[in-house]
Amino acid sequence: MSGEETHVTRNDDASRTVGFVGLGLMGGPMAANLLGAEWRVRGWNRSADAYKPFESAGGERVGAVTELADVETIIFMLPDLPMIEEAAAPLLAAWAARPPAGRTRVVVMSSVSPVDVKRFGAAVASASAGRAVVVDAPVSGGRAGAIAGSLAIMVGAEPDDFTALSPLFGAMGDTVVRLGGLGAGSLAKACNQLIVGTTAAALAEAAILAEAEGLDVGALFGVLAGGLAGSRVMDQLAPRMIARDYTPTGPAKFMLKDLRFVEAAATEAGARLPIAESALEVYGDLVAEQLGDLDLASVHELARRRAGLATSPLQEDSRP
Repeated sequence: MSGEETHVTRNDDASRTVGFVGLGLMGGPMAANLLGAEWRVRGWNRSADAYKPFESAGGERVGAVTELADVETIIFMLPDLPMIEEAAAPLLAAWAARPPAGRTRVVVMSSVSPVDVKRFGAAVASASAGRAVVVDAPVSGGRAGAIAGSLAIMVGAEPDDFTALSPLFGAMGDTVVRLGGLGAGSLAKACNQLIVGTTAAALAEAAILAEAEGLDVGALFGVLAGGLAGSRVMDQLAPRMIARDYTPTGPAKFMLKDLRFVEAAATEAGARLPIAESALEVYGDLVAEQLGDLDLASVHELARRRAGLATSPLQEDSRP
């Protein structure tokens, strides 16, 4: 796989209409940034509560995903591939009856299996008589990055599709890299999540060690942030761990899902990843401890419980 970076521009495209399926914590602000960049966005969401901010920003609600059948680019931002496949099933049925008039791009921006997204791509191609193609373009940067339009976008696409989609990606992110064909973006996101998940767990254990020995955890993280241990993961999670504020910006249970993708990809590649295996155990325990709906920083709460330090209840605003 080769790395190929584009200088993102926000120029006019041949079609300024995009379909957007999934207007939740991440999809909502991403769609809002497209609207702010003067794209026409036609959106669908499983629950109705997401429509109010979307429509207030200028988005157009559609009653069914099939209403997007003639849209040139359709973005899916749902929690997992099975949900995407369920939402897309009526669309694929519509294409089977009447294939798209021209090349249509189905852009999966969720974190999904790099193995299974290829299968989804084959299903889309078959249903559309080869006229629709799947591009995987998962993102990193969390809700804050989605709101700011500063996401890192990891793309698996053919070069021509990447070029065509670059203005669209440029409205949502400031780092956009094509890593290869379909599945390459999801594999890159799996690597990203392996680093984020293990770093979060290491931060939690460092905090526990410091607390057990009487160090000021805030002071510790402050000095570590200025050295080699500093990272964006620390910048975002350390304050939440110190405050024991696990208000979800993205549920921690999704890390377990993503690490399972790492495991599947490693199995396919014939590579053993012992750190990933340990992380899978940690986040499996986190979900078993009923912490999965809280923020990723709740891996700190898991560590506190394991160390016998969790003697006071969670803050009320840390609960979903």
